[in-house]
Amino acid sequence: MRIRLTLVFITFCFCCLGYAQENVISEIVIQGNKKTKTKAIAKLNSIREGDVLDSIQIEEDIKRLKRLPSIAHAYYQVHKQENGYKVVYGVEENFTIIPSANVYTTNNDEFAFRVGLYEFNLFGQNVALGGFYQDDIYSSFGVNIRAPFLFSKKFGLAFNYQSLTTQEPVFLDNGTADYKYNNTSYELLGLYQFNFQNRIELGVNYFNEDYTYRTGATAPDVPLDFDVNKLLFKGIYEYNNLDFYFQYVSGFRSVANFQYVISTEEVLPDFLIGWNDFMYYHRIGKKGNWASRLRVGLASNDESPFAPFAVDNNLNIRGVGNTIDRGTGVIVLNTEYRHTLMDKDWFVLQSNVFVDGGSWRNPGGDFGDFGDTQNFRVYPGVGLRFMHKRIFNAIFRIDYGYGVTEDATNGFVFGIGQYF
Repeated sequence: MRIRLTLVFITFCFCCLGYAQENVISEIVIQGNKKTKTKAIAKLNSIREGDVLDSIQIEEDIKRLKRLPSIAHAYYQVHKQENGYKVVYGVEENFTIIPSANVYTTNNDEFAFRVGLYEFNLFGQNVALGGFYQDDIYSSFGVNIRAPFLFSKKFGLAFNYQSLTTQEPVFLDNGTADYKYNNTSYELLGLYQFNFQNRIELGVNYFNEDYTYRTGATAPDVPLDFDVNKLLFKGIYEYNNLDFYFQYVSGFRSVANFQYVISTEEVLPDFLIGWNDFMYYHRIGKKGNWASRLRVGLASNDESPFAPFAVDNNLNIRGVGNTIDRGTGVIVLNTEYRHTLMDKDWFVLQSNVFVDGGSWRNPGGDFGDFGDTQNFRVYPGVGLRFMHKRIFNAIFRIDYGYGVTEDATNGFVFGIGQYF
């Protein structure tokens, strides 16, 4: 009896070994890439020659490739060979040297714009390098470099420099003052991906803030001019389960951002700030896409006129104006339905119907401020998207938001890329 059991066990082991040998990956081929280096793509893939064929790993690799700025679309094929399986990864590349632009106006004749030029696949290694110029009453500029796979497929670095100058409203008890505001900053971030869906960024930002009074109300405890150096420690955690098919997106994404700012001036005290963006995308039929973003954030609740959360055209409420209010807490919901009107080989025309709504907590206030009608804003609107399917983020958007709440405005918001 023991001999029979031993023979059965040995036969079973040989069968399993033979089956495993037949299902190994004998060859991996990457095709379709011209600018992107083959080694750069292979470094990101989870399968290797000699591994047992795993369709789940391959599917994750394809999703990862489609998230890259350098890749417009990706697919795979599996071919049976005598000694195993040949796996072919095929990619369709994006053109990755592109301009960026954001333009926004309101019925108060406010006008501001930001233009830039970025290369998202420098040296064929998925390194992003670029800069921007902004005109928002005053001139500003910045330079950014991001190498998420600098050391491995999990670990990279990013560096950002900017000199940002704007006219900022400061909301006092007896009225509003306008300050010329300059922020010059140097930021270094470490980038790490735990796995396909989870990643973090940790870093430090050294910056200088310079406020110069221009016009409007004044207060004895608010200086007219001051210059302050600050140190900011930043942490970002992202969960990303999005799946892309050209202009269509489905899935869930969450991005949590936490910052601790150390100041050298009492008028701008140290503070904590954190917010989370929850984004959900759902395909509707063949041509529809529903997209929503919920932002919830809180900061140290100091009675400072320089509160960190702004109400702004280009950030959260389309049509509201350029930095019309500030708060130490924020709840904003953006939801929109995108419908493809035209889909050609390279060109897509997409319509957009949206509702942006949100509320803010006043500096030094309480959570009841979120329900105050003076802090609550709702802006429905419509828009169009003009897209190039072979150029990364080549989406020219135009939205018109019309306020329906108290003291509302209306206006156009132009930009490159989807609003969220």
